[in-house]
This record gives sequence, structure tokens and C-alpha cells, in this order.
Amino acid sequence: MSTVASLVVGRDGSTSKDNSSNGVSSDADRKAFLARRRKVDCILIGGNTARHEPYKQSPVPLVIISRSTINPVAGNDLSHLWNMSAAQALAKAKVKFGERILVEAGTSIIFELIEQGLIDRLELSVTPVTGGDDPINWQDLLDKFSHHTHTHIDGTDFYVAYN
Repeated sequence: MSTVASLVVGRDGSTSKDNSSNGVSSDADRKAFLARRRKVDCILIGGNTARHEPYKQSPVPLVIISRSTINPVAGNDLSHLWNMSAAQALAKAKVKFGERILVEAGTSIIFELIEQGLIDRLELSVTPVTGGDDPINWQDLLDKFSHHTHTHIDGTDFYVAYN
């Protein structure tokens, strides 16, 4: 494992509900999400994700890519606020913290890194939720990779996509 992107969406592609991914998550997704975080050297997110998701604590260093000079999770002693591109932040994080980077950012950063060939694996959870916000076509996202596996656990579909 090197660079992994993690994303949860509802069945209709909703990426959030009430400004948070928690609204489209499921118990099975949360369990997988927490397990995934214990296997990495660093988590990379964007400023919007930092402002809308619960990142006051993290199990490993947390890199926040943002143009703002105000750290939205200032109470997290493991947080680092970097004003640079996603690709630059990813490269710097690998040098500073280790090769195993988990990208938990929003779709714009994840899509950007996938387009640049910088994501080695996508871990996508598709829950039964519908009616959320900012939908994406998650099947098109899987098509950006040459291979993927699928498992179904407690109503949630888990896809692991890779080249």
C-alpha cells in the first residue's frame, strides 16, 4: 500500500448530507474507515474537509491542504497546514511521514490525484443512502482503474480499485 484514496458515497452518488460524509456513511463503512486509518503513516485532506468533518483528533499526522492561514483543526497536535497543490503535498508527506498515505479529501482533490496517476488504490464504500448532496458518478470513478474487487457487507458495497 502506498497512496490510497478513501471515499464514501450514497447509492445515488451523494458525497455528503448536511455538509458531512457522516450523512452518507453506514456502520459497516465507519468500521472499515477506522480500520484503514490504523495502517497508514499520514492522512491527507483539504481545507473544506477539515472544516466540515471531525478531525479534532487523528491517529497519525494529518496534512491539510489549504490556502487559508488558519488551521481549522488547531487543537489537533498532529495537524499540519500546507499551502500547496495536492501533488506537492502528497510528495512532501511521503518524505516527511512515510510512504503509506491515506487521502480522505473531498472529490475534487481525489479526482485531481487520480487524473495525475498518483492514487495507487481507491477504497470506495457505496451505502444505501440517497438524497444527499454533491453527487458523483461513482461507476465512472471505478472505470478510471483497470481492476476492482467488490464485497457486500451489511447493506454496504465495498469496492477496491487499482491498476
